[in-house]
Amino acid sequence: MRSPFMNPLAPDLDHILAHTSGVWDAMRDARVFVTGGTGFFGCWLLESWAWAWEQGGPRYPMTALTRSLAAFRRKAPHLAAHPAIRWVEGDLLAIRMPQAPYTHVIHAAFDGRPEHCGLSIVEGTRRALDIAVSSGARRFLLTSSGAVYGAQPSHLARIPENWGGGAAQTGLKGIYAAGKRTAEALCAKYGRKYGLECAIARCFAFVGPYLPLDAHFAAGNFLRDRIAGHTLRVNGDGTAVRSYLHAADLAIWLWHLLVAAPPNRPYNVGSERAVSIAELAECVAGDLRVEIAERPVPGRLPDRYVPSCERARNELGLRELIPLEEAIERTLRSDSLVTTTG
Repeated sequence: MRSPFMNPLAPDLDHILAHTSGVWDAMRDARVFVTGGTGFFGCWLLESWAWAWEQGGPRYPMTALTRSLAAFRRKAPHLAAHPAIRWVEGDLLAIRMPQAPYTHVIHAAFDGRPEHCGLSIVEGTRRALDIAVSSGARRFLLTSSGAVYGAQPSHLARIPENWGGGAAQTGLKGIYAAGKRTAEALCAKYGRKYGLECAIARCFAFVGPYLPLDAHFAAGNFLRDRIAGHTLRVNGDGTAVRSYLHAADLAIWLWHLLVAAPPNRPYNVGSERAVSIAELAECVAGDLRVEIAERPVPGRLPDRYVPSCERARNELGLRELIPLEEAIERTLRSDSLVTTTG
């Protein structure tokens, strides 16, 4: 067993294992294929799988897809060389269908940039579903997005899964949302046609190691400035409302959804604690200054993006375990992995 001092995420990984013991019992003989294995979601799935492997959990290595194993070796060498993980290198749309049988497929390919969306989301999901069917998998997990709901009305504090949808988003955001909705519809189609049990995770916003610091994520940008000792800058007026779940809790939720979620019943994944972007900046800043670029417009209601997680809580027993302040401190303590992107 590896010493916990060799992995800066050891406390987070122990937290995951403490709340997923039933998962590893169910996954003891599982053979898992994961797309997006080197992204934010994928890294946490790989980290927790490898950690469970070291504690005598799963018997078989997980197979992970990456576009560049060499790049990932620079990002996370301990995972790239871990015996609990086997690698397939290439593009999801171009790789050959796997010859090995899999019991579970996780489609965790995640690119938060709206310009990388639309048909790529749909075709990538279709390809992942084809891999699941051709390999004989029984369970499939789609990491969808809260974007499927469209714009959240200001009067709706938290979006439930049965919300019919707000105002349609335009431009790249609208294309991204449409792609995710179509991906969910494909899961339903494959479930009816092939009997594939598809779990759907509608993911919101997160904080934790492996979060890109140079993308459009406010939490990542604020963490970058805090680590560098710079003034934290809020580009807008700071009134937009979001919520943030720590990545260790995210991993707990995803593993439980893979194992136990009823087919094609979507579950919101995120925190219900609403905070403004200005409040988030102050929470991250510590002793550093926060500058807000614009003044709030009187009478204008703030943009919101906050889920209701009542369904996950009542049906699967899932809840936020790490409060935001602690989530930020845990992330900063692991800044060697926070600052790694790609």
